[in-house]
Amino acid sequence: MIENQNTNLFIASDGIDPRQVPQRTLYTGAKIPAIGLGTFGSDRFTGQVIAEAVKDAIAVGYRHIDCAAVYGNEHLIGQSFRQVIQHGIKREELWITSKLWNDKHGEKDVIPACEKSLRDLQLDYLDLYLIHWPFPNYHAPGVDVNSRDPYATPYVHEAYMRTWRQMEKLVDLGLVRHIGTSNMTQSKLKLLLRDAEIKPACNEMELHPHFQQSEFFKFVLDNGIIPIGYCPIGSPKRPDRDKTETDTVVVEDPVIVKIAKRINVHPAVVCVKWAVQRGQVPIPFSIHRKNYLSNLQSAVSDPLTDEEMQAIAAIDKNCRLIKGQVFLWQGAKDWTDLWDVDGQIVS
Repeated sequence: MIENQNTNLFIASDGIDPRQVPQRTLYTGAKIPAIGLGTFGSDRFTGQVIAEAVKDAIAVGYRHIDCAAVYGNEHLIGQSFRQVIQHGIKREELWITSKLWNDKHGEKDVIPACEKSLRDLQLDYLDLYLIHWPFPNYHAPGVDVNSRDPYATPYVHEAYMRTWRQMEKLVDLGLVRHIGTSNMTQSKLKLLLRDAEIKPACNEMELHPHFQQSEFFKFVLDNGIIPIGYCPIGSPKRPDRDKTETDTVVVEDPVIVKIAKRINVHPAVVCVKWAVQRGQVPIPFSIHRKNYLSNLQSAVSDPLTDEEMQAIAAIDKNCRLIKGQVFLWQGAKDWTDLWDVDGQIVS
């Protein structure tokens, strides 16, 4: 890495100055980098490999890293954070997210779970802490799509609010700066906004050109919440349990491929570029330097044309890739019950 003497930034010689990366403003006034690096790859790659990618991604200019306890690699990523901070990156320059896993929704479990993530990540605070799923339904690592938690339940708003009150305490304690939601629906989020004392700052949701969630996306923005988009390139490395025969492949879409040829990039880069330009915060995962560097470069290079943005808007296929079948409860119809597709919370 090389040091910029004027700003005390340590960046790789081929990296992007993080000051050039766009930012989104949260309702608190805080700034979140408009692109981050995801770290969910434990079904395919070792935690050590992912931790090394995190360290190098920060070296090439990333300042936003999306983590979660259930990924099983926070203790290794924490070593990467310690090393980059020792090399001159200031903690306040980083935006670090983690998430509360489903088996820690109990009122006595939330704060200890966050404290464990902080110990593992070797941090004094988190910039953002999310409830990973709105259900306490658990699955063991590596299970197949037919696995079911015998104690699984549908969404119960009163139970979720008990968990949320503990999330609010984390803010009061100074352990986290912001709290938010993940894998929610518009119906569930409406209830939370009605009852929360500290409203969610961000909502993490599946967003890519074949699953644009336009109505929910607008609802999130209209309520002053920043949408963070996972699977921004269609998650080709997602766990096998999350793949079905009806899934589409966004990076093979002719519209995406045509744009990629025009700007001489991989189609995945077009998806990331579209996401940043649309207003969401994509968190693509990769362990390969050329890929995560290209994704970051997409955020600072010339924008797509209005015609290209309109063309991508027209290829939405309503194709949800992360369906969440393993979180279903006894008596549920199918995975659509998790997502309130008719606008009603399924109980």
